[in-house]
Amino acid sequence: QVQLVESGGDLVQSGGSLRLSCAASGSGTILTMGWHRQAPGEVRGLVATVTRGGMTNYADSVKGRFAISRDNAKNMVYLQMNSLKPEDTAVYYCVASVVGRAGFSWGQGTQVTVSS
Repeated sequence: QVQLVESGGDLVQSGGSLRLSCAASGSGTILTMGWHRQAPGEVRGLVATVTRGGMTNYADSVKGRFAISRDNAKNMVYLQMNSLKPEDTAVYYCVASVVGRAGFSWGQGTQVTVSS
């Protein structure tokens, strides 16, 4: 099992920045790590992912504003969010895939609120 703990969520004004962190612990080699988000009344969706080798993928809505990175030695993944908009308001979930296991592990989520 892999446990994921997010931190860094906060209330910020439109145009501001936040950095989310996620710490992974437990057994298994982690492959892809990333972030999903869910706004009230909406379906949970992809924000960004990064492979163990550093290849990244972003949702169109965050390209150019968000940057994902990871530290394999520390089993950490980060999401730097710049130029935040009110529509970025959501609960942000850390996800990770592990060698030999189907699906993703999920964290409990951290709330990001962007005021206009």
